[in-house]
Amino acid sequence: MEQEKTPGVEETFEALEKIIEQLEGGDSSLEESFKYYETGMKLVKRCTEQIDRVEKQIRILAEEEIEDE
Repeated sequence: MEQEKTPGVEETFEALEKIIEQLEGGDSSLEESFKYYETGMKLVKRCTEQIDRVEKQIRILAEEEIEDE
C-alpha cells in the first residue's frame, strides 16, 4: 500500500498563497471565504509543525557537532 506524501513546506506555502489570492479577490461568498480561511489556518498549522520539526533536527545536529569537537 502506498503512503500519501505529506507536502513539504514549499508546497504548503504555495497552497496558502493561492488561498490568500482567493480571499483577496473578493469574488467568494461568505461561506466560501470561511472555508478558505479554515483551510488556510490548517495549512499555517502544518507549516508551523514542519518548521518546528526541522528546527529540532538542526539543534540535534548542532549538538552532535559540538560533542565531536
